[in-house]
Amino acid sequence: MTHDRILILDFGSQVTQLIARRVREAHVYCEVHPNDVSESFIREFNPKGIILSGSHMSAYEESTDRISDAVFNAGVPILGICYGMQTMAQQLGGKVENIGKREFGYAEVKNHNNSTLLKGIEDMKNEAGESIMKVWMSHGDKVTVLPEGFEVMCSTPSCPIAGMCDEKRHYYAVQFHPEVTHTLQGRALLNRFVLDICKAEPSWIMGDYVKEAVEQIRAQVGDEEVILGLSGGVDSSVTAALIHRAIGKQLTCVFVDNGLLRKNEREQVRETFEKNMGLKLIVVDAVDRFMGELAGVTDPEQKRKIIGRLFVEVFQEEAAKLPNAKWLAQGTIYPDVIESAGAKTKKAKTIKSHHNVGGLPDTLHLKLLEPLRGLFKDEVRELGVALGLPAEMVYRHPFPGPGLGVRILGEVKKEYADLLREADAIFIEELRKAGLYDKVSQAFVVFLPVKSVGVMGDGRTYEWVVSLRSVETSDFMTARWSHLPYELLGTVSNRIINEVRGINRVCYDISGKPPATIEWE
Repeated sequence: MTHDRILILDFGSQVTQLIARRVREAHVYCEVHPNDVSESFIREFNPKGIILSGSHMSAYEESTDRISDAVFNAGVPILGICYGMQTMAQQLGGKVENIGKREFGYAEVKNHNNSTLLKGIEDMKNEAGESIMKVWMSHGDKVTVLPEGFEVMCSTPSCPIAGMCDEKRHYYAVQFHPEVTHTLQGRALLNRFVLDICKAEPSWIMGDYVKEAVEQIRAQVGDEEVILGLSGGVDSSVTAALIHRAIGKQLTCVFVDNGLLRKNEREQVRETFEKNMGLKLIVVDAVDRFMGELAGVTDPEQKRKIIGRLFVEVFQEEAAKLPNAKWLAQGTIYPDVIESAGAKTKKAKTIKSHHNVGGLPDTLHLKLLEPLRGLFKDEVRELGVALGLPAEMVYRHPFPGPGLGVRILGEVKKEYADLLREADAIFIEELRKAGLYDKVSQAFVVFLPVKSVGVMGDGRTYEWVVSLRSVETSDFMTARWSHLPYELLGTVSNRIINEVRGINRVCYDISGKPPATIEWE
């Protein structure tokens, strides 16, 4: 690869991959690797700069991870974020302490305007005319003594050293998180570091990447055949189009109807891929099989694992009918990996597992092909457009791998899936009518395993409850709930209650991520 590169060293933060996404937004290629990479690795990687991630650890404890001396000897600019700042300070002779006061969430940081990294970056000025940045903090420890050669570049009343720099060596560090959208000038800060300080060439563009990806797939697969689990969602659709571009008829797509799909999904997939794109498509009706295995199961992780196992079993069975099929392709992307703590470091704490990350058994006699594993959702969409896929497919809202199985809380039953499918279709239809579907990032309905009393006509009802969920996000790592018009919510609620027999109450979820996740399970 000829692109300039930024190396991101991971200490286990849940948002490490988000740093990578921000760097790629600047059209600069980057990779995330364990914090303890060797000197030879760094030399071979040849980065234009190095970024140190956050962590749940404390820099002053003997058991915690440290930066290799090879990082400081690489001769390139370094940016430490949160724990990355703390371990930089600790290792270079400063001091980090737990002062008994944690700082999580919004903070206003005074920019001293004395550093190349932050000069002129501000959100407002205070009464004294000082530059203020609105940022997101997440720490319990802080730097209390600067290493030799460093000076303070920003501060808050509770964190006097909220940022530090050594301009001579091009070392910079901030206690806050510029990678999250809550830090309003975070993108400007990271762009300044990557483009101006590291002087990386912005050559990472999805349209150009198509050729690289096609060549890589051809080199991997050779003359063997690939079987792809196609769901109709954005990730698997782009994966199918990309692999088809690379190897044509060597690709066979398998669509599994497990009873947990969106309304009319089966028919839409046939129309789009088989008729319009000319892909080889096998449709497997496995509704009874999935529902039978999920009967009585209420734990979300167990449900995910059952659904993942059954998918793999179906793929194995279909692959057995294709003697030359040696590869299983999946639409795994970066957010799947990070939320499953599937990053190479294995240090991040698991939030939830994904059926297509780390869940493949040893008995799977297929090699894994994941051409999107290193891409974020927005990059996947850009790639889809570059491949010529229709906009309505590329910009369709994400749909979880386990489907409605994780939108039905508790036990999954066919009756619940049928109700949820109809309610969800109404919500999406009304969002489209209102011109809001493309303005929100993800919208869906969740089935709650509780009943409530209602009145219809002159009679009492005792029926199921559903919740609407709609969020807005740029990265799916953080999200805010959509402030949908009350009139729209009222229309959706009335339609669901009147048209879906068995539901008599509709709620609206107003939780952000964090602390909630976008999906309920």
